[in-house]
This record gives sequence, C-alpha cells and structure tokens, in this order.
Amino acid sequence: MNEFLHMFSFHFMQRALLVGGLISLCAALLGVSLVLKRYSMIGDGLSHVGFGALAIASALHVAPLAVAIPVVVVTAVLLLRLSQNSRIKGDAMIAIISSSALAIGVICVSVTTGMNTEVSSYMFGSILSLSRSDAILSALLLFVLFYPRLFAVTFDETFSKATGTRTELYNTLLAVLTAITVVLGMRMMGALLISSLIIFPALSAMRVCRSFKSVVLCAAGLSLLCFTVGTIASYLLDTPAGASIVAANLLAFCACCLIGKK
Repeated sequence: MNEFLHMFSFHFMQRALLVGGLISLCAALLGVSLVLKRYSMIGDGLSHVGFGALAIASALHVAPLAVAIPVVVVTAVLLLRLSQNSRIKGDAMIAIISSSALAIGVICVSVTTGMNTEVSSYMFGSILSLSRSDAILSALLLFVLFYPRLFAVTFDETFSKATGTRTELYNTLLAVLTAITVVLGMRMMGALLISSLIIFPALSAMRVCRSFKSVVLCAAGLSLLCFTVGTIASYLLDTPAGASIVAANLLAFCACCLIGKK
C-alpha cells in the first residue's frame, strides 16, 4: 500500500496518468464509431504509417510530431476516400499502406540512426515520454469528439445524408481525429499496440450494452478503468506499460463476454 501511494507522488506518473487517460478516452470514443463503420483496423494501419514518418523525422533530425501528424492525417483521409471509391476495399487498402509504411520506416532506421531510444519508444511505447503538449492536444480532441453530428453520421449515415447532413465532411473529421489520436497514442502504447485502445473498449461495451449512447459511455468508462489498472500494475510489477494496459483490456473483454451471455 505504501508503494502504491508513493507512486502518485512522482510528477512523471501524475502526468502519465492524466495524459494517458485523455488519450485512452479519445481512442475509446473514436473506437465506437470506427468499429460500427467496420474500420476497426485503421488504427493499426495508421500507427505503421506514423512509425514510418517518425523514422524519417528522426533521420532528418526534425520534430517528430511536426512530420508524423500531417502524414498520418493525409493517409487517414486517403484511406477513407480510396476505400469508398476504389476496387480495393478498406481492409486490403489498410494492409497495403501499413505494411509499405512499416517497411519504409525500418529501412530508414537501419540505414541512418539505427534503433535508438527515441525510435524504440515509438515502436514499443514509453508512457513516461508523454509531455504537456500531448495533454493539450488530447484535451482539444476530447472537446471536438463530443460534437453530436459526428456520432449521428456514424450511427445512421444514410439517414443523416437524407436529412442534409454533410456526411463526407464528418467522415473526414473522423479520419483526422483518429490520425491525431493514433500519433499521440503511439508515444504511450507503441505502434504495435495502439490499435488495442481503439478496438477493445468498443467491443467490450457492445457485449453488454444495446443502445448507441450506452455503448459510448460504457466504452469510455472501461477504457479509463483498464488504462488506470494497467498503468498501476505496470508500476508495481515492473512490466511494460503498453502490454499491461492491453492485458487489462483483454480481461475486461472476457468479463464482458461472460456478462453478456447471462
């Protein structure tokens, strides 16, 4: 208990819990929309694109986020447009772009800086690398996410289009918000695990809830709970933070499946 209480006395842990909680909440809210629109793997694809962009930024010695955010945002919008208007469907397009970007990033790292600490933190995650700028961006994302028409377009896009809602605009907004969340989440979870923050809370909530509103609220609560439990377990057990958070989400998903059956 003393060690548990002592954990909250560290400034970096306070910042990690605050920023990580905001990112987890953003990812969960976006995850509900993405899972319902069958774009649940877009987080995995965009994280690989982000890793490629960050590797190039590291090689050029420029600010990582200044390169990664525009590249990932453009990729997210292109994925949305191409999957709607191309013969190559969404999942195949995501696989092509993600594998190509990851390969470019690995090649860039191998011929320039090598696998240094900064590149490794983006690949596998480092929750202690979260900064104040990440907190500001996460808070702004959370504010925008509560815009009701974004959820209306997700829940019934055909009806929204019939009533005059600019569905393409809100779909683009969804892609942009997802891209920024993925880039921020990579610092915490790593490129290999960031998609879990998007997928797990939404799927868990759908096992026990039936209405759209209840799924959103349940996913948000589960995401915050699993993040907090995973982070505390990581500190007490000296395990990787990203993997511990995913393990907590997996346990929550199994529990929701059992509750849903009853």
